[in-house]
Amino acid sequence: MEIRLLTADDAGEWWRLRLESLRGDPEGFSASAEDQQSLKEGDVRKRLSSGGTDFFIVGAFEDGRMTGMAGFYRETGMKTRHKGHVWGVYVTQEKRGKGVARNMLQKILERATASEGLDQILVSVAATQVAANRLYRALGFEPFGREPRALKVGDHYIDEESMVLPLRRV
Repeated sequence: MEIRLLTADDAGEWWRLRLESLRGDPEGFSASAEDQQSLKEGDVRKRLSSGGTDFFIVGAFEDGRMTGMAGFYRETGMKTRHKGHVWGVYVTQEKRGKGVARNMLQKILERATASEGLDQILVSVAATQVAANRLYRALGFEPFGREPRALKVGDHYIDEESMVLPLRRV
């Protein structure tokens, strides 16, 4: 299993896996497959070619096929630039429970924490995502709030838990 940063050449594989994640686990993401359809592959290629530390996506590959992905972005505002966010974490059903998500998140944390002035990393996790919640806690994320009815999938509401990983204590 190879865990690495995605490049513009991975846009098609990321697109495929992103749609799989949104269709297969609609309660696990704030975006929907319908939302994803409006994003053009050229835009994805452009984002993935930036090569910066403020926005990047890592992927888990096996035999050239992406089996997991996780993204990071840093806020851009002067007053909020000290915060980063983990988003879009997904591992295919057959690879779950094998440490893939943990390895991808560790790769994200290594790269993100090297960014000067980044003080904390945030993540929101649906209350229905028990394994993800457990993993974030094991990596040092601390819960700080819960938004009731944060997501609505059909007629069903899902709460989201907000978590933070403090990088520098004040």
